[in-house]
Amino acid sequence: MTDAMPLNLLPMLAVPGKLPDNYGDYGFEIKWDGLRAIAYITAGRITLQSRNLKDITPQYPELEALGAALGKRRLVLDGEIVALGQDGRPSFSSLQHRMGRKSVSAINKLTETIPVNYMIFDILYLDGDSLQERPYSDRRACLQNLALEGASWRTPLYRAGEGPAMVDASKEIGLEGVVAKQLDSCYEAGKRSGAWIKIKNQARQELVIAGWIPGSGRRAGQIGAILTGYYDVTADEAAIRGNPQRLFFAGKVGTGFSDLVLVHLKETFAALRRPTSPFAQAPPYKDAVYIEPSLVGEFEFTEWTPHQTLRHPSFKGLRTDKEPTAVIRE
Repeated sequence: MTDAMPLNLLPMLAVPGKLPDNYGDYGFEIKWDGLRAIAYITAGRITLQSRNLKDITPQYPELEALGAALGKRRLVLDGEIVALGQDGRPSFSSLQHRMGRKSVSAINKLTETIPVNYMIFDILYLDGDSLQERPYSDRRACLQNLALEGASWRTPLYRAGEGPAMVDASKEIGLEGVVAKQLDSCYEAGKRSGAWIKIKNQARQELVIAGWIPGSGRRAGQIGAILTGYYDVTADEAAIRGNPQRLFFAGKVGTGFSDLVLVHLKETFAALRRPTSPFAQAPPYKDAVYIEPSLVGEFEFTEWTPHQTLRHPSFKGLRTDKEPTAVIRE
């Protein structure tokens, strides 16, 4: 009996943490600084879904060749869409220019100036067989046997039990970090079970953008800093407890923006303006301009302060693949 190909799978997620002491029980992979995507391939065609189940296939036409390369095979793959910066390392800032585009001509031009690669690190279905209940090590062996390597896709190797070496190498190269995955763990779609651990070299957090402060000096008339926050619980958890979510202030962020990004944000914010603060407790800024909390950004920072705000935060880019109501503090 064959299994039906699964549809609309939510990606399995990793919990933030440190290198586990029993690292011999884990496989270790590079943590790619990109856009998570599940690929559904059948009859030579590919459909890409983001982690909030949006169809992003048209935005990455260079990945259509992966479907064609597999012919009549039927697969479901998990991986990360990555753009490389000028230094050859994954760059979320570069990928920003590819995300959310709708113009076919603009997309085709960007495939030449900012090409992407699909880094494949898991397989969930193959030719009638669901692999989600199989151990990570088995799924990885199956993936390696397929030898999925092409102009715009590849299957990076993982290392079993080599946690310390992988972490050190990722730091030396300047990568975001490493993901540790229990070798005997199954694939739990949509869950953050703890079987996967993301070990970051730098602190990063997704946050809701809910306002801004006008700039001064060189930024007069522009955005000086944006106001960020996170929810106390997810929307599902709030529904279970019967109380609405509360948006906590996570600090203001005034660095990491190019002039072009500042112009784009100001235009975007104008349509989202609201008269009152969406935060549970309004930030202490008299000139704050508030917007509907419908945007998610990614931020790099050094640590959380005793007041539960970010210390030395820097803007990395907007995320279109996560719902604001799912943003909680990691």
